[in-house]
Amino acid sequence: MTRKLIPMAICYDFDGTLSPGNMQEYGFMDSLQTTPKKFWLKSNKYAQDNSADFNLAYMKRMIEEAHAKDVPFNKEAFCEYGKTVELYEGVESWFKRINKYGKEHGIDVKHYIISSGLKEIIECTSIGKNFECIFASAYIYDANGVPCWPANVVNYTSKTQYLFRINKGCCDINDNKTINAYVKESDRPVPFKNMIFIGDGETDIPAMKMVKVNGGHSIAVYNSAKKGKKDKAKHLIEEDRVNIIANADYSNNKTIDQYVKAVINKIEIDNQINNLEIKSL
Repeated sequence: MTRKLIPMAICYDFDGTLSPGNMQEYGFMDSLQTTPKKFWLKSNKYAQDNSADFNLAYMKRMIEEAHAKDVPFNKEAFCEYGKTVELYEGVESWFKRINKYGKEHGIDVKHYIISSGLKEIIECTSIGKNFECIFASAYIYDANGVPCWPANVVNYTSKTQYLFRINKGCCDINDNKTINAYVKESDRPVPFKNMIFIGDGETDIPAMKMVKVNGGHSIAVYNSAKKGKKDKAKHLIEEDRVNIIANADYSNNKTIDQYVKAVINKIEIDNQINNLEIKSL
């Protein structure tokens, strides 16, 4: 008889978490012949001048800059940009390795993206097919397949909504009935205590904290090659936002790998203890 696996979710930010840079900086900005610094300064100034969401502002700037310089800007182009996105050490082998370890311990590990970046780019990265759901910003396309309006935007506060969607097993962002329905925590498909959130910065803080206070585990990763990043991550520990900080290296037996495997072990043991307690009644 096949034993029923325990559900577990690992949720990731993308830029700075799985990749050392912002995804727009791979391919797209090269095609514009601009620098990330120039693009983000212009985009952020536009947001501030218009009291606009920073993510909506960058999505608008991408459209305008591409049109101004006659750069291809459609789903096909996004897919090509996605293929150029760099990843941190160990990310390529991470999913297969962790899934295998989970199954060996009776855990069904599923992976989710919750990112302010573009869904269309993430889907075409070398790791895009490993995710159960990709919750990210996206465009509406016209009849020619060209972006004309935002379809969805994910910012630092809305990231928490997607944690509840995972918790309730609801990947359809238009399904408001399931996400708002009352369901006892014990009856939800993925309990928060079986979740891990991995992020890198201030925009991940609400999601990190929410997972942690609900019994799950949060990891703040940092790029050890960049000065001051580890110190910023340390503040998240001091402020009780995360459980642990780690260099963004997903290789076997590095800190992230060890910690996630330890959480898998904990979920397995907690489940065994719970079953014994139920049997004793």
